[in-house]
Amino acid sequence: MLPWKRVLGPLAALLLAATAATVPTTAAHADSTATATTATATAAASASGWNDYGCKPSAAHPRPVVLVHGTFGNSIDNWLALAPYLTVRGYCVFSVDYGQLPGVPLFNGLGPIDKSAAQLSAFVDKVLAATGAAEADLVGHSQGGMMPRYYLKFLGGAAKVNALVGIAPDNHGTTLGGLTNLLPYFPGAEDLLSAATPGLADQITGSAFLAQLNAGGDTVAGVRYTVIATKYDEVATPWRTQYLSGSNVRNVLLQDLCPLDLSEHVAIGLFDRIAFHEVANALDPAHATATTCASVFS
Repeated sequence: MLPWKRVLGPLAALLLAATAATVPTTAAHADSTATATTATATAAASASGWNDYGCKPSAAHPRPVVLVHGTFGNSIDNWLALAPYLTVRGYCVFSVDYGQLPGVPLFNGLGPIDKSAAQLSAFVDKVLAATGAAEADLVGHSQGGMMPRYYLKFLGGAAKVNALVGIAPDNHGTTLGGLTNLLPYFPGAEDLLSAATPGLADQITGSAFLAQLNAGGDTVAGVRYTVIATKYDEVATPWRTQYLSGSNVRNVLLQDLCPLDLSEHVAIGLFDRIAFHEVANALDPAHATATTCASVFS
């Protein structure tokens, strides 16, 4: 990956933190436009079998799949490839929006992560009520692969979730390629980040949120965990910190499955069919097939 791409994402995060603190009141118009756009996209998704609350899980796939987007993502854009990949394979698929900030349309996952986990909890209850299923499976990208662990550990989610699949999850925080180490050299930067975009501050290595999340172990009993990482990740860094320890954990490096796969943090979640194949394996391990470079054609 080119050096400028390695810093573009983290710099954008810091810039958005500054922007969010000074959003003008005229953002209400942007919010209404964004709401209309999202409603149209959601309707299209439902028409294709995704976010269809009339979907009933089959005997082959008895649990609905809830997709949890990453920071700056939303319930539609993050899943334009993976949601259809799973629906065509017979899954009931739903996607949640969480972590919205006032005056910041479309870019979600920026609110306090404990509050985002509560939003996920309510959404899972809604999906289970609609489908009649006793449990759901969760698949999340980036923050979306880490945040559900709070739901599982502190909000009773373990009784309602069979498996959590994290795609490039920042389970133990991120240094953003070392950029977070520069924050102390900019007076007020850490306070701005925490006040304007608490969801970003919560993800920095060493945050109080992560200390609470990981105290006493990474996992809870009764849930299967899968982590799918890429060594080219430039956002959840160092990439090895994505891995979990504990029972019922499977940590997977994408390049061990296909050495030719160059996907970085965004690509692995948005359109990497090799990663998607491994997601499908994690959702249905009894019928798993080998994930290789050829899985891009599966």
